[in-house]
Amino acid sequence: MTTLWPQGLPRTLDYPDGTIADLLAGSAHAYPDRAALVDGEERLTFAELHERALRVAQGLREQDIAPGEAVALHMPNSIWFTVAYYGILLAGAAVVPVNPTQPPLALRRQLDDSGAVAAFTHPSVAARMAVALEGAGTVRRICVAPATTAAPAGDQAPAVFPVADFPFDDLMKAEAAPATVVDGDAVAHLAFTGGTTGVPKAVRVLHRNLLKNVLQVACWRSAAVPHTDAEGRITLRHVEETRTSHHIPIGTATGISIAPLFHGMGMVGQSVFVAAGLTVVVFGRFDAVRYLDTIEQLGIHAITGSPALCHAVLAVPDVRERDLSCVRVVSTGSAPMNPAAAAELSEIFPNAVVSDGYGLTEATMGVAISPLDRSMPRPEGSTGLVLFDTEVEIREPDLVTPVPPGERGEVWVRGPQVTDGYLGHPELTAEQYVGGWLRTGDLGTLDPDGWLSLVGRAKDMLIYKGYNVYPGPLENVLREHPAVAQASVVGRPHPEHGEIPVAFVSLKAEAGASATAEELLAYVAERVAPYQRIRDVVIVDELPLSATGKILKTELRRRAADS
Repeated sequence: MTTLWPQGLPRTLDYPDGTIADLLAGSAHAYPDRAALVDGEERLTFAELHERALRVAQGLREQDIAPGEAVALHMPNSIWFTVAYYGILLAGAAVVPVNPTQPPLALRRQLDDSGAVAAFTHPSVAARMAVALEGAGTVRRICVAPATTAAPAGDQAPAVFPVADFPFDDLMKAEAAPATVVDGDAVAHLAFTGGTTGVPKAVRVLHRNLLKNVLQVACWRSAAVPHTDAEGRITLRHVEETRTSHHIPIGTATGISIAPLFHGMGMVGQSVFVAAGLTVVVFGRFDAVRYLDTIEQLGIHAITGSPALCHAVLAVPDVRERDLSCVRVVSTGSAPMNPAAAAELSEIFPNAVVSDGYGLTEATMGVAISPLDRSMPRPEGSTGLVLFDTEVEIREPDLVTPVPPGERGEVWVRGPQVTDGYLGHPELTAEQYVGGWLRTGDLGTLDPDGWLSLVGRAKDMLIYKGYNVYPGPLENVLREHPAVAQASVVGRPHPEHGEIPVAFVSLKAEAGASATAEELLAYVAERVAPYQRIRDVVIVDELPLSATGKILKTELRRRAADS
């Protein structure tokens, strides 16, 4: 049981029967004329977003897409991604989000593995989809969504598809018929993840997982509880007894969507914004200066992003000269935020709570989030408190025995957001989903007050001369050096010592930020135990990142082994 808890909030939520369709309908009814999405000069109110999603749903039915079938979303962030996403769900189909930048072969594999029968794509990436669809496959319909300010068309020639295509305009002309009623046990997402095994596979996210996790996160961030009206529409109601003034105010705030919408943080997060009645400014290709300009010009209240994005913001030369006092909440996710960077973010966003979080696709999105109450003492480096109705155990390597509070072990999760397993992988599902618990593959600690902290992935831990060495604490030490922008530690095989810790480091671009490998080795050696010392430092221009902002440790391990 978590000892600390935000004042006024219940420890358990009364979850309504329903789906995300009822949540979208609720916001459309509560805030009909409020802007839901802004993409350049294009904007949709909540009522318009709901109406267009209903049109897409009916258009998919007219294309013979049946409830329970899978439809892929192969698009960059844009206003039409969100419309198509809700349209698929309101048609009773399952959303298959796929990375639009991946090569055709990988795309084809995901389309086939998911059994997608239709796909939405975008002019800038349609050629990859056309190549992926060559030969036999499951996809029988394709639709190209319009370009927007956030997602321009680029200079690609129009793609020619080997399957039937239908205009997006036809969907907008369809009748806005009622949403298809689906059961909570129906699949909402087939979300691909390398997850705990490193092999891309589709996680079966059920409608009940999706709605409950959206409500868990939305109620936490908005200091609210769910409410259902007589028509079954779901909205949030603020809990007046809460002490914090840093929650996302319901129906009045504006935020920026920068996380890739094909990724869990972005895709599930958009429904958190819908639940809060938050106006979302859709952001395309990231540019840190333009991002800060937008925050200042529009008076943005809430921002989200990966640690890599936050580091890019901190590197803008004039960031400390800007007026960023409008921001109330800075949410980070996808990877742990190091304490030094979090402290810097608190300086440049003086009126905001910097809220870290922890989640994974196998748990829909969110498991633990920092409270939005600045008066609550929080341990340095913690990812937050475990959400409503969620249990976390830290276990020994035997996978059964809980460790004492504060001790390191593997993180196991149980709660309504834990998903239904992997599509077509019963053996992997049985390994990772055990007795109602999810084995995350992450290493962490849980202190007596309920604060969850991560120290890395179980597979990232290396053994040096018989000692367990965890990369996370070493990376945090390196990031505290004034010249270091980013750092990642991996193991290099060694014939005598097992593995030696090797650090890959990028330096800050600002004037005067310099360091040699020898200086960084000495800096770490002064701050850690002898067995934890880094044995080699490789200084690089930038670290390899995934599309979601995670450092690609697999690539760094390869480089370390090759060197």
